[in-house]
Amino acid sequence: MAEGKVAKKFVLYPPKRMLEQLGMKEGNRVKYEIQSGKLVVESLPDPLDLALHSKKWTKTTARKIEQESEREQSELYA
Repeated sequence: MAEGKVAKKFVLYPPKRMLEQLGMKEGNRVKYEIQSGKLVVESLPDPLDLALHSKKWTKTTARKIEQESEREQSELYA
């Protein structure tokens, strides 16, 4: 638990140690929500980080992606 105050322009500065415990870094995106009269701040995952570090569930190649793109384009513009 920590205390703070609302700064100019309503800026909130959570303690650095708390942000580090949550794995947050400068530039991370967050979601704000009010739950039962409390402000809840939730870290949003970085899409690129998810793509690079999540469990892979399928395999493909650049050629297969190109073939699918060509097929869809021929259907759209035929």
